[in-house]
Formats: sequence, structure tokens, C-alpha cells
Amino acid sequence: MKTTGYAAQSSDAHMVPYHFERRDLRDNDVAIEILYSGICHSDLHTVNGDWGPQAYPLVPGHEIIGQVIEVGPAVKNYKVGDKVGVGCMVDSCQECDQCQGHEEQFCRAGMTPTYGAPDRISGEITQGGYSKHIVVREEFVVRVPNALDMAKAAPILCAGITTYSPLRSWDVKEGTRVGVIGLGGLGHMAVKLAVAMGAEVTVISRSDDKEQDAKAIGAKGILVSKDDDAMAAAGSSFDFILDTVPVKHDVSIYTPLLDVNGSLVIVGQVGPMDEFMTWPLISGRRRVAGSLIGGIKETQEVLDFCAEHNIHPECKMIKPSEVNDAFSHLEKGDVAYRFVMDMTQLSVE
Repeated sequence: MKTTGYAAQSSDAHMVPYHFERRDLRDNDVAIEILYSGICHSDLHTVNGDWGPQAYPLVPGHEIIGQVIEVGPAVKNYKVGDKVGVGCMVDSCQECDQCQGHEEQFCRAGMTPTYGAPDRISGEITQGGYSKHIVVREEFVVRVPNALDMAKAAPILCAGITTYSPLRSWDVKEGTRVGVIGLGGLGHMAVKLAVAMGAEVTVISRSDDKEQDAKAIGAKGILVSKDDDAMAAAGSSFDFILDTVPVKHDVSIYTPLLDVNGSLVIVGQVGPMDEFMTWPLISGRRRVAGSLIGGIKETQEVLDFCAEHNIHPECKMIKPSEVNDAFSHLEKGDVAYRFVMDMTQLSVE
């Protein structure tokens, strides 16, 4: 299948039009016409080579919404015309204990990311959702509920599942006191999801500039991390803190905010962190942990949860040709919403 998209040709994060071919359908494959593709901060990190050398040209994108246009003969759960999504991974061994437990992201053999990794069968480098079409094995396709706005649903497949999974894993529920560090693409979804779970949510930010935005999506307010008096007064006041900051930062200022047995879970920064003091952990049996997206079953669960509670990411719709401008905003960190590309404006020539 001939298709087109936007690719990085080198590690300067500049995206250019790119024509390439998708593989022929295997028996269990689903071919999808991509209608909307979200832009994630990790796309920028990946094409820049921040997480290691990449194989170029590279088509990013792992927040994919579209419709089925063809299925392989062994496909059981999807048919032409179905509204579907593809998230951060497109394959795993399907046999290990983690895969059997519906946590394919922790596959013992290593899951296959949606882009920038060797295909398990052919060895070709996977290419992502900044394109007109994609071919994915059935087990890694999810169904988009009718109650969701397809134009806004794409970020749920990364920002949504990345925040939903730890909220569920750490049993956030009615009355849980939750802090969310950062109110960007991940943070605003964390707030919406935690509020829908019944939690009392506070955004933790360097300033109170976004306080009205935080309150508008259900948070009770903002705790300013640069205000030493406010931080001291908030000591031991959270059961759970979700850290969505995507760059290197000091975790030590946040751990004293946890109550006894509280947990701070990192989902934003990948890589080295500043050293942190252990005394707040030891003195309160507090924990610092991490979480990686979620399995396919849980990804379907968060889509259904968002449909049930009318939760949509805050999105700014752009044309695919505006992707470099979007990357520029991500680099500056001056955007609180999620960019989504309208891929219907991308033609196959």
C-alpha cells in the first residue's frame, strides 16, 4: 500500500513530506486510514535522538484514530468501516506472563513501539501515525466508542493511558488526595481522569498562571512549588502524586508532600534525574515509582471510561503541514493543550 506522511530525515526534528509503502496485510492484520494523529512530546524527544540513535527517515506518531479499510482473512473483531485507534505499541510476543496478563508494554521479549523499532517478523523499522495509512495486527487495535469525538480522541491513546494506568494501579478512588505535577498534555488528562474517579485533585506547578484552567477541569486549585511556605504547609497532604514533567527535575521537593505510605509516580521524564534526598522516603514509608503507558486491555478501558464520563483532551487541531510549528511550541513548553493533526487534509500523491 502506497502512502504518504511526514518524516524526520535527521536528528534536527524538522519534519518533511515523505512517501513510502506499508506492508501487505498478513492474515491477522488490520489496514487503517488515519483520520487524526496526535502529537506527543515523546515524538519530539525521539526524532531529536534524545533517547538514543534513531533510524531515519522516521515517521513519528502513536496517537492514531481512523477507520478500517481492509482486514486480513483471520481477523475476527474488526470489519471495514469500524472506528478504531492505535496507541504506543503494535506488537509483542503474546506468550509471556506479562502479555498473558494483558500488560504487553512489559513483554519479556520487548514490545514493538508504533514507530522507530524493528518489526518482529520482517525486521523493517516501524513507521507511525504522521501518515495517511497504517497496518497493524488485530491484537493491537482498539475500538473507539461512538460517544467519543474522533477529532479529540487521539491523545487518549498516549496521554490518556499513560495517566490512567497509574491512577488505577495505585487504586485512586473517591476521596483519594491526588497531586498532579504539571498541567501539560499529560497533566491535564490526569486531572480529568482523577476527578472522574472521585479524587480530590490539586495541580502542583511553578506558578499559579494556570489556576483557572486547573479549576475549569475539576482541580481544587494549584499548589505553587516555588512558594516555600505553601509547600511546607502542604506537607503530608497527598496520598498519591503523578509527576508528568517531561524534563530532568528535582523530585526531592515533592516527596515531603506525600502522607505516610504515599507514592509519587513518574510518567513524564525518561532518563537521568537529579539526585534526591532519601530521608522523606524513609521517614514516611513513601515511595517513588514509575509507570509505562498501559496494556491493550487497559487502553480500551480508558477509551470506554472517557466515553462514559465525557472526557476529551484539550486539543488544538492543525494541518499536517503545520507539524514543525507544533514541534517548536513543544520545545518552548508554551502549550497546555495537545496538538492533533487532521490527516484528512493529507493526500496520497
